[in-house]
Amino acid sequence: MARTPLSGIQHSLRAGDYEAVVASVGASLRSLTFAGRDLVVPFGADEVRPGFRGATLAPWPNRVVDGLYAVEGVQRQLALTEPDRGHALHGLAAWLEFDAVDKSPSHVTLAAVIEPQTSYPWRLVVETTYALTAEGLTQSVRARNDTDEPAPWGTGPHPYLVAGEGSVDDWMLRLPASRVLEVTPDRLAPTELVGVDADAARFDFRKERRIGAVEIDHAYAGLSRADGIATVTLVADDGRGVAMSWGAACPWVQIHTADLPSGPGTPGHRAGLAVEPMTCAPDAYNADSYDFDAGLITIAPGKWSPTAEWIIHAID
Repeated sequence: MARTPLSGIQHSLRAGDYEAVVASVGASLRSLTFAGRDLVVPFGADEVRPGFRGATLAPWPNRVVDGLYAVEGVQRQLALTEPDRGHALHGLAAWLEFDAVDKSPSHVTLAAVIEPQTSYPWRLVVETTYALTAEGLTQSVRARNDTDEPAPWGTGPHPYLVAGEGSVDDWMLRLPASRVLEVTPDRLAPTELVGVDADAARFDFRKERRIGAVEIDHAYAGLSRADGIATVTLVADDGRGVAMSWGAACPWVQIHTADLPSGPGTPGHRAGLAVEPMTCAPDAYNADSYDFDAGLITIAPGKWSPTAEWIIHAID
């Protein structure tokens, strides 16, 4: 009997010049290419996924500060899965095994159950579909609350986009966002939402420009949209690159320049730009602590959440 690769069962998709592989652990986008060119930082099938690269994040994206939150006056303590900073990071689904419930040569629908636990006492069925067309790779995510009480919910993806040769420093970024969420420098805990012009050299990419040496691990809001769609573009000097677009279900986007603590020379360091559309802000489970709309969703008993969706496509 063949051994299952460490990243799980592999689901290969193809449409036109696009090819993608989705791994079942965490419903993770393991690779995406266009005419043989990487559009995301890949990882090996028989490799433990590096961090959250390509993972589906649920029932919250980003951080819950100190792992603490309260619902209806009951305080809960989540496991601190980001121990260096003392937070609960990227939800409970990233290491679950997702089962294929529908599949074709160009799409796969995967589902997993988040079982009730002391820190999150709701049962959620999380369902995600990856679909390739000649236009690119679309992922959609939704969840059903199979308990008798309303459940807090948020989701998002975690791809590291690749424009071409070189690294993050070399590529041109356009990010149509007017506001950025400031964070504490040591723990990345949210503080206040400010205009990107508060530190334009670091945060303002409303006009396309080279990323250079700036370090970003921040959530953006105030997204400018065309026909309801926000689009981030990442382009190399040869004019080729990658774009990611999403609708109103995701009013936030986390941008991370992939600066690893061990620095240059570490595999993955500034190898791709994380672009993470999110249905809610970082620490949205503590929305009452902030003076902005954190966007936390509550799923009623027996109901599905709104579907969140995004597409990655080549610029050629």
